[in-house]
Amino acid sequence: MKDKVLIGNGQGFWGDSILGPIRLVREGDLDYLTLDYLAEVTMSIMQKLKRRDPEKGYATDFVRMLDRLLPEIMEKDIKVIANAGGVNPEGCVKAIIEVAKKHGIDDLKLATVTGDDIYDKIDRYVESGEEFRNMDTDEPLKTIREDVTSANVYLGAFPIAEALNKGAQIVVTGRCTDPSLALAPMIYEYGWQEDDYDKLAAGTVAGHILECGAQAAGGIYTDWKDLENLAMIGYPIVEAAPSGDITVTKHDGTGGVVNFQSVSSQLVYEMGNPAKYLTPDVIADFTSIELDDLGDNQVKVFNIKGKKPTDTLKVSMSFTRGYKTVGQITVAGPQAIEKAELSASMVWKRLEYDGTSFGEDQKVVEILGTNVCHLGIMDAPEEPGEVVLRIGVQDKDYDKVARFGTELAPLVTSGPPGVTGFGAGRPKPSEIISYWPTLIAKEKIEPKVQIMTV
Repeated sequence: MKDKVLIGNGQGFWGDSILGPIRLVREGDLDYLTLDYLAEVTMSIMQKLKRRDPEKGYATDFVRMLDRLLPEIMEKDIKVIANAGGVNPEGCVKAIIEVAKKHGIDDLKLATVTGDDIYDKIDRYVESGEEFRNMDTDEPLKTIREDVTSANVYLGAFPIAEALNKGAQIVVTGRCTDPSLALAPMIYEYGWQEDDYDKLAAGTVAGHILECGAQAAGGIYTDWKDLENLAMIGYPIVEAAPSGDITVTKHDGTGGVVNFQSVSSQLVYEMGNPAKYLTPDVIADFTSIELDDLGDNQVKVFNIKGKKPTDTLKVSMSFTRGYKTVGQITVAGPQAIEKAELSASMVWKRLEYDGTSFGEDQKVVEILGTNVCHLGIMDAPEEPGEVVLRIGVQDKDYDKVARFGTELAPLVTSGPPGVTGFGAGRPKPSEIISYWPTLIAKEKIEPKVQIMTV
């Protein structure tokens, strides 16, 4: 048994810098590289992509990253765990196999963890008694059933650990909890059992610290002016011990910082009830956590307590709620604010003349350059030289939203002087995707681990 395992997370979301995983692999020692691509709305986007093309529905950035890094990963014997599979883990692995063949790699073992996607089984579960009530509003699913676009259960770490135990070097999952990516290697390496609640809680806390990529190493840091080399910020690494004690650090020579402030700030990110951080594998008590800033970019995290998990799993559903569009124009010269306000009122009046109107809760008007981001906190400049008018609408009627988009460009020639900067083109309607958090009985979900080789 190893005395410590090094786990680094190089991706906090789909769209994070490709340099994160590349630098984690190249700039120091690493046993496991984890990559977290999935936010709640991402699943709906991937489901839409898969409906257009059955071969899609996964994070293509992951495959591009492996195309650059796979030979080095193999040479250094680094295991990779990513939820990049989205709604099509099999398609993602198929693409990875092609990358491996391109690089002449013929000894790669991969695994998929599936069973989270219940989109096609919703009605079957409803017939079995699941109401899928909204966790925030307690509304039953039937109120939005016809508009649901995706439904994915948050799986835990044990199926990933099973894949590692079967020899997989790359594990691709669909929707699992973010901390599971880091907890799974600890379960595999140290043989932690399902009732080792304190250890599972420690691994969950480690995964929570890692899950947002560079945030735990100085990203969006309050004292950002004190940081050196933020351009080459280090991504966080956890040194995990068999006891469950963990040390958060980063590669030597990288930018940013790992200290009490950076780690504690990440701990309270998206935490909910601090005494009951719910996961499929354990309930972690964040109020029990102790931190010891060891200096030199090392923070020890210990004394973490856990309890038996609930008998339900969280389900992330998305549904459509009409359409929206937003456009913007620049208004320059004297009285820029007044001219922007006039321009917005002209848009609404012209639309009403043509039989198209929107309620106040369906419209947005923001005049950027007048302290919109800190409204009520700081004074706006009395007379800015130019402002940006940002104006948008939402409605269930696609045609109404599209009609709005035709009234911005005319302001350039039929509005007040100084209206310019309309270079982005006519704004087009896009779907509004809303989130429906709910629960399902754990016993009804069966994760599946499948091994593939090159």
